[in-house]
Amino acid sequence: MKIATLNINSVNARLPLLCRWLNENRPDVMLLQEIKTEFNNFPFFELQMAGFEAKMLGQKSYNGVAVLSPHPMTIIAENLPNFPDENARYLEVEVNIRGKKYIIASIYLPNGNPPANQPQDTGKLEYKLAWMDAFLAHADKLLKSGKNVLLGGDFNVIMTPQDVYNPELFVGNALYRPEVWARLQQLTFSGYADVFRTLYPSQNGYTFWDYTGGALQNDLGMRIDYIFSAPALTDKLVGCHIDKDFRKQEKSSDHTILMAEFED
Repeated sequence: MKIATLNINSVNARLPLLCRWLNENRPDVMLLQEIKTEFNNFPFFELQMAGFEAKMLGQKSYNGVAVLSPHPMTIIAENLPNFPDENARYLEVEVNIRGKKYIIASIYLPNGNPPANQPQDTGKLEYKLAWMDAFLAHADKLLKSGKNVLLGGDFNVIMTPQDVYNPELFVGNALYRPEVWARLQQLTFSGYADVFRTLYPSQNGYTFWDYTGGALQNDLGMRIDYIFSAPALTDKLVGCHIDKDFRKQEKSSDHTILMAEFED
């Protein structure tokens, strides 16, 4: 079973690249974040022509998450069940893949940094921390259910100094604060596995490179996209790959694709 995740930075702007990648790689599940579109403008037809059903939770111009699969899917939760939110950041589905059921969520965690013109404003950071607390509580319930759970997406968290090209530049940044990375680490403490780190403890694993300053060419990146697996699936983990070639394509997202593979 192959699952991939991508912050696509506008699904309609990257649709040809996405469809080409889907046709070449044929994942069982594709998670998207920052789709930046409402329901009526989402490319359901084009994705269906590529062989993928789509479930999405969107909003105009911002945020938005989706799950694509060639297998039957049912939506379980639109947004976190325990956190009222006007932003489209969490979509949870049940997917039936070759007779086995999986609970899978596409996650776009808040950034948390203040507006550029209001550097002392802590409102966005407080929202991020509250969102993470609600997410952790829900993730714990999913884990205790004993089901095949996978949580993937853009978490907007740099977990360790190893996960960014120059950690000193990010001191105080909402992606790289102790209270932020400590919360994400709770997922692994509770039993979820960071699938990339499980297989590659020493590689940088960058999934994001800024559009400016030659970031991609000089590998000035950061690892902020993750797939977390429940224990029953971690035991079946056989591969994990970061497709940097996708980021090198013309008019690509500033993120690239992270894909993990599990035995059925």
